[in-house]
Amino acid sequence: MNSLPVIDGDIYDFPKYYDLVYGSDWKAEFDFLRQLFQRHVEFDVNSLFEPACGTGRLLYRFARAGLQVAGNDLNRKSIQFCNQRLARYGFEPTATVGDMSCFELDSCVDAAFNTINSFRHLNTHALAKSHLECVARAIKPGGIYVLGLHLSPAEGLDTCDAESWSATRGLLTVNSRIWLVERNYPERYETFGMAFDVYTPTKQFQIQDQVSFRTYTVSQIQELVESVEHLEIACCYDFRYEIERPIKLDETVEDVVLILQRT
Repeated sequence: MNSLPVIDGDIYDFPKYYDLVYGSDWKAEFDFLRQLFQRHVEFDVNSLFEPACGTGRLLYRFARAGLQVAGNDLNRKSIQFCNQRLARYGFEPTATVGDMSCFELDSCVDAAFNTINSFRHLNTHALAKSHLECVARAIKPGGIYVLGLHLSPAEGLDTCDAESWSATRGLLTVNSRIWLVERNYPERYETFGMAFDVYTPTKQFQIQDQVSFRTYTVSQIQELVESVEHLEIACCYDFRYEIERPIKLDETVEDVVLILQRT
């Protein structure tokens, strides 16, 4: 039984803790993205956009690597955190408060990425399609959109309904858990509980939240991409991030990284 004081709130309103949890394993993701840009884009990738960028855990690292970066997110606290870190490293605060399903960039970028399931927060077909249409307009022909998400496996196959992990930076430790609350495949949504157990030398507490995701089978995500002009699935990988081991997109796949080519 949990004995920590509980705060019921929006997980995304606590960017310091969110960034620690989701940014602790940044290196494998960062390296994989750079490999994808080299493998699937025929020109040098010098500019990047991250829709639903949150704290910008990878954006500032790409900026430090010499790329022009920008992003958007609905959560003002996350954007403030992202821009403050960009500024701390000497870069322009290029993250903006905005909707990933309705945006337009001043100029096209070479590539875009969204790799930790944020896309599934868009809870209708119309919003998801609008997002991909915005991305298609934002990327130069020949560029790519790297989209990571969990798919619903075929009926009868096991699916992961709970995860937990921990991250530490200095004297701060955050234990994170996510667990299934409700799943409705006919209505195409699932709700998960989330908790951050936060430990510092002077205080310990738990943040609790619930998040909802739209569900996708393989055929549903394929049909969605096919409905959007100028985007096509060029290749697929899983969350092992192995550039030499692309996967076949079939009904056994649960965790997938789609490489959407701008045609």
